[in-house]
Amino acid sequence: MTAVIAVPVASDDAAPPRKVGAIARAVAARVASAIFVLWGTVTVTFVVLALLPGDRATILLNIRSGQTIERTPDELAPINAQYGFDRPVLAQYWTYLGDLLHGDFGQSLQLQRSVTDVIGEQITPTLTLAVGALLLAWVLTVPWTLLTAGRRGRVGTLGSAVETVTAGLPHYWVGVLLLIFGAIHLRWFPVLGGTTPAGTILPLVTLAIPLAGFLGQATRAEFGRASRQPFVLTARARGMGSGGVRARHVLRHSLIPGVTLTGWAMGSLLSGAVLVENVFARPGLGSVLVTAVSAKDFPVVSGIVILISFAYVLINLVIDAVYLIVDPRLESRR
Repeated sequence: MTAVIAVPVASDDAAPPRKVGAIARAVAARVASAIFVLWGTVTVTFVVLALLPGDRATILLNIRSGQTIERTPDELAPINAQYGFDRPVLAQYWTYLGDLLHGDFGQSLQLQRSVTDVIGEQITPTLTLAVGALLLAWVLTVPWTLLTAGRRGRVGTLGSAVETVTAGLPHYWVGVLLLIFGAIHLRWFPVLGGTTPAGTILPLVTLAIPLAGFLGQATRAEFGRASRQPFVLTARARGMGSGGVRARHVLRHSLIPGVTLTGWAMGSLLSGAVLVENVFARPGLGSVLVTAVSAKDFPVVSGIVILISFAYVLINLVIDAVYLIVDPRLESRR
């Protein structure tokens, strides 16, 4: 008689909980990392503002009076007591951190208004500009990738060279160049920008060109790898033309790295929009930031810096979490 040996078979019932647990731990790790980055940003911002030269009470009194003069200790004492400038630095830091946790960015020294209200009134033009530039960058990237990526000879070399050059262009330089030629010489656009469509085109192009070059570089590298995959041969064996294979199959797979970089791109666009708005005299956080720096309005400066940092971290956190949920294998590759 042949002996039958029972071999225990692992049940798959425990697999889904382990999978969910791994995803939850990965997401929790990224949340903790994001909180740490935000805390570091807040701390560095506070330290920089605390170490800047000039007495804050004197600056506040000079802003209110419109005169830059020396103040006596008797004049400074009430202001120091009111705003807590006379307290130890560590106590000021804890108060500052606690206010931020409650959504209180303080009060503008120059405008005597809540920093939250000041930023809230100007964030819409900046956010609109950043989102529009992101969409325009993809509109430029996709056709350029289809035309030049994965091709040999001069076409492929030209495509790669254009992306390398445009990715390294600074926003400020691109904006000045477009302003000189598009607004001053050709007179196609207004010199002073605004929220009108004509005044928005040049700022959008200024932000989109460097980003399109960067996204094109990431997409081109993946395009070359995707065009060597077996599904490409399968599609061609079924009679699909080269253009159809590139557009319907290869491009879809090659866009994944660019989509992953969207979080970084959005944070970069928000900070770049602050500079571009000043080049084109466009309303938004850029003009508020420049005015606040000139007037040494520290609460407004710190509020804008923290807001941009928060947006950058939050967008990247959401994208990381979505990718871990969609494809948990990404965690094992890192």
